[in-house]
Amino acid sequence: MALIQQSSPHAHNARPTSKVMLWVMLATLPGLLAQTLFFGWGNLINVIWCIGLALASEAAILRLRGKPVGFFLRDNTAAVTGLLLGLSLPQFAPWWVSGIAVISAIVVAKQLYGGLGSNPFNPAMVGYALVLISFPVAMTTNWAEAAGLGTGTPGFGETLARIFSNAQATAVDGWTMATPLDEYKHKIASHTASEVLVHPTFGDLVARGWEWVNLGFLAGGLLLVWLRIITWHIPAAFLAAIAAMSLMFGSNADLYAPLQLHLLAGGTMLGAFFIATDPVSAATSHQGKLIYGAGVGILIYLIRTWGNYPDAVAFSVLLMNFAVPFIDYYTPPRSYGHHKARRGLPGRNGG
Repeated sequence: MALIQQSSPHAHNARPTSKVMLWVMLATLPGLLAQTLFFGWGNLINVIWCIGLALASEAAILRLRGKPVGFFLRDNTAAVTGLLLGLSLPQFAPWWVSGIAVISAIVVAKQLYGGLGSNPFNPAMVGYALVLISFPVAMTTNWAEAAGLGTGTPGFGETLARIFSNAQATAVDGWTMATPLDEYKHKIASHTASEVLVHPTFGDLVARGWEWVNLGFLAGGLLLVWLRIITWHIPAAFLAAIAAMSLMFGSNADLYAPLQLHLLAGGTMLGAFFIATDPVSAATSHQGKLIYGAGVGILIYLIRTWGNYPDAVAFSVLLMNFAVPFIDYYTPPRSYGHHKARRGLPGRNGG
């Protein structure tokens, strides 16, 4: 009788990748709902378009590579990549911009490295960073204004027409506005914080609509932690690092964005719980995850404050992806049956 030879420890009832990815998708629903309620149909349309294109792109490249298409599509990883891009891209981003982002993420950043488990960089953030650098106007002028401001958000048909029509330049400007982080960054150079914060973008709390979007992703992220699909280490270190940097360097709101904007505006919570926690491109040990998450948070604050990009989640995650092999080398997890992990330079610790 043939026996399955597998080293210990032996775990039972492990979640398959498809189920894990399905839970990740479900956990984004509160944030997606908030985006739809406050900013219209744009993100929902982008999510559907990006997921469909991600699945089609993965199927095409798998067929070219001679791999079983159905087997790999069922792991839901391509759908999650499309979902994250649909949530991250501007609401009125042209279809071809999101299309380039998705194809670059699936074909270049994932499949050309060998597929799931072999990609060193977060595929969704590779696609996002590529279109942000290549098409800065389309990526910075197509953010929807929150419901209740100006002319309000357009209906489903109008949003669909704007995304998939070639008449982007003639679209109604009253539907769009700068993101809160961008607005604050450019206005604070010539105004005081009290003058900047009276702008309708910031609403009565932090950033009209954006705080509820971030709280939605926070709720979904905490669900993933509770289900043990992700651990708390990366999100906690990520958010703590942003908070610490803001308190150390940005205590003067007349010079830099206040802490509440860093935490509840932009893509902070989406980045902390759904992007930085990518199991393939992030650090592996608990200690490594803390270092990795803190590094992402520090870079986000540095780029937001002194760089040219007001959000910076994509660039920060990709830069820390570069550092993951180094982090993993010096923070290996404890071997099963041993009290301490072996680490350090060869020749020391008995190496």
